Amino acid sequence: MLNIALIAHDRKKDEMVNFVTAYEHVFAGHNLYGTGTTGQRIMDNTKLDVHRFMSGPLGGDQQIGALVAQNEMDLIIFLRDPLMAQPHEPDIIALLRLCDVQGIPCATNIATAEILVKALDRGDFAWRELVHKYKPGLE
Repeated sequence: MLNIALIAHDRKKDEMVNFVTAYEHVFAGHNLYGTGTTGQRIMDNTKLDVHRFMSGPLGGDQQIGALVAQNEMDLIIFLRDPLMAQPHEPDIIALLRLCDVQGIPCATNIATAEILVKALDRGDFAWRELVHKYKPGLE
């Protein structure tokens, strides 16, 4: 069971809901996390439970980033809107940088998200379970 974060900018929320609905059977076996409205919209349209953090502009990106920094997140799907300026852009960049530092797969568009979810469905993320199994201090 992996920890998966689902984040979408306002103009990408419908796309995220449609995507998660299409792959609900894959996401059902994992722990889901999301920023405020995105998480709520996913729960309203599926049978999935999403642990909701604050809205992105209010710190939700940073809350998810804290889990990434501790290597507690296994996969991020962050549907960004590249055509709209975001007031919390520094938080977004910090989250993406943390994913790079920790080696956490992060999709920022629907095409990459689909590739990652298909890999998840095939079991290609089993290596992440080893990360948790051999985490320092848990032996």
